[in-house]
Amino acid sequence: MSNNPKILIVGPAWVGDMVMAQSLFKLIKSNQPQATIDVLAPAWSLPLLERMDEVSSGLTMPLGHGQWGLKERYHLGKSLRTKHYHQAIVLPNSFKSALIPWFAKIPLRTGWRGEMRWGLLNDLRHLNEQRYPLMIERFMALGLAPSQSLPPKEAYPLPQLHFSTASQQAALTKHQLSWDGRPLLALCPGAEFGPAKRWPEEHYAHVARAKIAEGWQVWLLGSAKDNSVTEKIMQLTQNQCINLAGKTSLVEAVDLLSLANAVVSNDSGLMHIAAALQKPLIVLYGPTSPSFTPPLHAKAKILTLHLPCQPCFKRECPLRHHHCMQHLLPTQVLQVLSEGIPQT
Repeated sequence: MSNNPKILIVGPAWVGDMVMAQSLFKLIKSNQPQATIDVLAPAWSLPLLERMDEVSSGLTMPLGHGQWGLKERYHLGKSLRTKHYHQAIVLPNSFKSALIPWFAKIPLRTGWRGEMRWGLLNDLRHLNEQRYPLMIERFMALGLAPSQSLPPKEAYPLPQLHFSTASQQAALTKHQLSWDGRPLLALCPGAEFGPAKRWPEEHYAHVARAKIAEGWQVWLLGSAKDNSVTEKIMQLTQNQCINLAGKTSLVEAVDLLSLANAVVSNDSGLMHIAAALQKPLIVLYGPTSPSFTPPLHAKAKILTLHLPCQPCFKRECPLRHHHCMQHLLPTQVLQVLSEGIPQT
């Protein structure tokens, strides 16, 4: 490969996965400082990529998650031929995700075996899940030759999103927020994957009321899809929180989360953003497991009950009782907050 390789990364669709992909970008740049890394990603994540110093440019994937769009993929791949990439690294395991690098005629096309991709990928890897139990390990391994080993775990290049005082102030001004010196608790009560991953609104409201009584301000963050959840929390707290769900862009959420003194979150994309901002963080796990996609922040606190039915990895509780989240009590979260989440 060239001493100044041009690499196209076909990025993942989910927010948290895109944040974790930064570990791959950082590993490539540490081994090949002159490499140019472009990332093909959904439009919503392009501003997020701007907060990653390793990414030269983000390219818009015009198709949504799950869309086939063969004609669109062909035309996009053909348009990329002029960029003369040396390698493509395909992070999703789907057949269609490997089409664009093939249409682009990129000479080296790397990815894990999945969905009959022989031919589309000519550097097809066979995943050993025991060797690479973490998602970031599976991402990073694709940036190395098959014979190479990952760095020691303590030296993993973890995601780290940058922000500035100017970008923070712009977000505060746009949303007419007052950051008045009181401690700030950010609550992230949504979860794109499904309702099973959501800690009950009543529990979030309990935590919010307790911290407000102690003089904290509480912000609720999430997407427009989380509005029903955040509206219920607002009702249960007599509108004493500030509800920002669906009102901020993703990059504005980055800037606002960067101001928080503590964050409480479900296993979600915003959780991974908070971890990449190295914020004091409590993560609530129910049907999913931190053994695959944990918060990549050594001082994050994980709370889970380890029930026999956990983890089920279902969007809705198959037993219809949701005990893994219902019985994870707000007093446990408040105890951790009162003890002080370790700060960086």
